[in-house]
Amino acid sequence: MKVGLFAPLGNPWATPEYLTTLAEGAEERGFDSIWVAEHVVLFDEYASRYPYAANGKIPAGGESGMFEPFTSIAYMAARSSTIRFGTGICLVPQRNPVYTAKDVAAVDWLTDGRFDFGVGVGWLKEEFDALDVDFAKRGERCREYLDVMKSLWCDPVSSYHGEFYDLQPCRQYPKPVQQPHPPIHFGGESDAALRRVADIGQGWYGFNVTPSDLAAHFATLDGLLDANGRSRSEIEVSICPYLLDTDPLAYLDTGIDRLILLAFAGTPSDLLKTMDEMAERYLSGANG
Repeated sequence: MKVGLFAPLGNPWATPEYLTTLAEGAEERGFDSIWVAEHVVLFDEYASRYPYAANGKIPAGGESGMFEPFTSIAYMAARSSTIRFGTGICLVPQRNPVYTAKDVAAVDWLTDGRFDFGVGVGWLKEEFDALDVDFAKRGERCREYLDVMKSLWCDPVSSYHGEFYDLQPCRQYPKPVQQPHPPIHFGGESDAALRRVADIGQGWYGFNVTPSDLAAHFATLDGLLDANGRSRSEIEVSICPYLLDTDPLAYLDTGIDRLILLAFAGTPSDLLKTMDEMAERYLSGANG
């Protein structure tokens, strides 16, 4: 089982020194990957319910704005050579798909194929409103935008005509290093999210999922995969316990491929200590 890190990057702690420490320190200690989140704006007050906290609120105030994920990954990639990077997750339906395709191809190119494209549909309606994007149809929009991106990644001359986007024939280069494109890992734990994995995904990024929850999720996912003529061996399962009070070693032998640990500290020196502790406890356990 591979072990990666989920690293919230925000204001004011995620300085250039912090990102350098994260990239170099994680690679030196043998972590498999670093995953970063996305919110282009946050709010002091909002009605939407955050699905990963009992009080329905994201554990970050409006002033703790998250860094743009592709910029952060490109910065850290320049300070590493083997570790993989992933978006955990990119809010595809609230973004322009042509620019997002360009961002994905660029980081895949600059990392020499060390990029995993974690995708989600989002939960924060107020963020969609700020971007003037319809929240209700975000699932359908996500699928269509990915089709637009696949044309841009894979076709010499790209075009697309759909409900949400119309792309006239054009060329976008460079193409991604990974062929036909970087792996797409869908985030989310609902049946709809697992259906996206089964239909078109190369991975499932489960968040805040306990070891005991996995059996039910796997039963749903296996059924959906089977209906598509696929099996779980064709996808990569990554699970982040996030803030759960669960020993990460409990995920051993559950059938997951990657464990993603929350790595958060207020300073670069504290981050090094955190990574040291996690590497000593979890890398040897997961690899043993």
